[in-house]
Amino acid sequence: MKVLKFGGTSVANPQNIAQCISVINGIAGKKIVVVSALGGVTDILIDAISKAQNKNNDFKNIVKNLKNRHLETVERLLENKNHKVIFAYIDDCFSHINTLLEGCFLLGEISEKSKDVLLSYGELLSSRIIYEKLKQDAYNVAYIDSRQLISTDSNFGNATVNFEITDYSIQYYFDKNQSEIVIMPGFIAEDSNENTTTLGRGGSDYTAAILAAALDAEQLEIWTDVSGMFTANPKIVKQAKPIAHISYKEAMELSHFGAKVLYAPTIQPALNRNIPILIKNTFEPEAQGTFISNENHQNHNPVKGISHIENIALITLEGTGLIGIYGASKRLFGAIAKEKINVIFITQASSEHSICIGIAENDANKAKQAINEEFVYEIKQLKIKPALVETNLSIIAVVGENMKNHQGLSGKMFSALGKNNVNIRAIAQGASERNISAVIDKKDAKKALNTLHEKFFEDNVKQLNLFISGVGNVGSKFIEQIQQQRKYLKENLKINVRVIALSNSKKMFFSEDGIPLENWKDLLENGEIACINEFISKAEQLNLRNSIFIDNTANENIASVYNRFLKQNISVVTCNKIACSSDYENYKNLKTLSKKYNASFLFETNVGAGLPIIDTLKNLIASGDKVHKIQAVLSGSLNFIFNNFNADYSFHDVVKQAGIEGYTEPDPKIDLSGIDVMRKILILIRESGYEMEIDQIQNDSFLPKEVLEAESIAEFYKNLEKQEMYFKNLYQKALSENCRLKYVAEFENGQAKVGLQLIEKEHPFYNLEGKDNIVLFYTDRYSEQPLLIKGAGAGAAVTASGIFADVIRIGNI
Repeated sequence: MKVLKFGGTSVANPQNIAQCISVINGIAGKKIVVVSALGGVTDILIDAISKAQNKNNDFKNIVKNLKNRHLETVERLLENKNHKVIFAYIDDCFSHINTLLEGCFLLGEISEKSKDVLLSYGELLSSRIIYEKLKQDAYNVAYIDSRQLISTDSNFGNATVNFEITDYSIQYYFDKNQSEIVIMPGFIAEDSNENTTTLGRGGSDYTAAILAAALDAEQLEIWTDVSGMFTANPKIVKQAKPIAHISYKEAMELSHFGAKVLYAPTIQPALNRNIPILIKNTFEPEAQGTFISNENHQNHNPVKGISHIENIALITLEGTGLIGIYGASKRLFGAIAKEKINVIFITQASSEHSICIGIAENDANKAKQAINEEFVYEIKQLKIKPALVETNLSIIAVVGENMKNHQGLSGKMFSALGKNNVNIRAIAQGASERNISAVIDKKDAKKALNTLHEKFFEDNVKQLNLFISGVGNVGSKFIEQIQQQRKYLKENLKINVRVIALSNSKKMFFSEDGIPLENWKDLLENGEIACINEFISKAEQLNLRNSIFIDNTANENIASVYNRFLKQNISVVTCNKIACSSDYENYKNLKTLSKKYNASFLFETNVGAGLPIIDTLKNLIASGDKVHKIQAVLSGSLNFIFNNFNADYSFHDVVKQAGIEGYTEPDPKIDLSGIDVMRKILILIRESGYEMEIDQIQNDSFLPKEVLEAESIAEFYKNLEKQEMYFKNLYQKALSENCRLKYVAEFENGQAKVGLQLIEKEHPFYNLEGKDNIVLFYTDRYSEQPLLIKGAGAGAAVTASGIFADVIRIGNI
């Protein structure tokens, strides 16, 4: 004999009920079928009760619609000739429902006893409809009201089963009943005074388990709308996987901590009789599902699943009056018990100075009052502080039978959470080591679950979630490189890169599941109006693990909000030099925030595009070296301009060409005025450990005043043409002295300057071609021969590759 339970979604409508009957028909042998109410009916009844209590007449429409739903279900399932009996039953049920709710409306209240009667009708109605359908289709089927078999106490709403009477009643009935299929309503029972009781939300699972245990069934099957228990909630963790085999105790832990596919009390009766439980998907009956038993299935992963409970309140009782005092804990839990409040989480410091408990948030005020009343004397004597209540919390739990045999699991768990700035409020781990639980902020629950799932179940593949601002030359090249390298990164570096958001100056587009990069331009074009504050708010609300903001712009407004990203544990990668060359205090603050909130702040492309200049400098400083002098050609655009400027080309045309090829900033005056080079040398100076502001750098500009003071880009180019003879004279002077023109940045003895210089043939800068950059670092270790870094220092592709390298650095942390 097998006991089958079908949940609310499985019997939500006529099509689903037909699928349930198909499943029942496919299982050989005698079957007891326990059914829940039609999907959502219990919640609808609770809503009707609430409205009646609050004297809201809308409860009548709710009941009317509910009755029509059941009548329509019958009409679509049964032939007309079979309507009469079930229609009469539905009429009787809803007549009683209306009577009870009318009384509730008049009194403005309802007893728990009456509430149980009202809620029982969901299962009574669904089970009778399914019974009539099976009977019509000529199955050998019987119907028994669960209240005739399951006896409980009178704790309405969550009654306790009297197993001695219940087991006898079940065995007596089924010894005599020879039907192939027996239909029963779940969730409901009866006390010794023949009052209807209920077994708590999820009680239909429990009903099935009670039957299976009493009859020593071959197997208990829970048919639901998912393919078994998952490694995490698949609605929250998209990468969650079904668990093929799990122990009773592991299943109990997961269900206790929020795995709603199975009601926790269900497991105990089956465990007592060693009856295996199979969780299956009604709509994918061929899927393997989850098999729960005492069998020990060897698995290389000691963690079986990760679960969580939301809407938790943490109550802390502390004070010297708890230390060494016998019975303090008993008094605390006694006070809670009197109020019928369930304690979900307990932890106590070894000093005995404080006890911390986790309960449902809606019980918090009642619990606080009860505790303060219990310890009123100690509170007045200042020996114990009044109970402290914290709300908006969640509990996350990592569960596995074999966790006790593996060292370092706690370290992995808390390290992963710490890297994503998930703050731990309290920790509990039982002596069995089957469960490690932590209380965290509710807003971090989704991030925490995904982080832990990634750590324990995804083959150490780290998912990076990118929020990209700027999709021009550099940004589009960066997206192209992600597309090209995505497979390689996942297979070889265990990094999974997803683009969550894109923005330009006009539009922005978000997709929590990742933007398909094949058509990103169309998606962005049809996105919402761009707003940097809204962009940040959306990133904050998503609160995804391993989030990285990518700034591919030269926009000052965007550079000014890096601090907001860092405070949300969102790393920042930027080629925008404005932030790091702004006021020194802002630069230091961003560095501090990066450390405080465990969010990387990387800007390798600020100097030298894709060249490893800043990274090399950081390694020098970290290893104890000290920089004394820097000489550098840091502008790829200016190097390109002066390398291509000669007697055959006008200076104006060469500058234009540099812009077309993407070597200059959108406003070329930033490059030619020396501001860009000043920012770069300033960043190198600061990264070398020196404090300096940009106005302390001497700028020997080579541009005529008329060009420098141009108020628009068009005017800038126009003035370049006017000054062509001036630029030709610069070129002729260099040619006559057998030198080349290079725009050089220098730092020595605490002084810095930038300017155009005549470079002789013997100098390392003389043969610097194209758009290349070169940096010479003179340090304690490189005192006679400087450390030289040279290579392409401008261009969209190399800049994008530098940004990509910073992203990979974060992925490898």
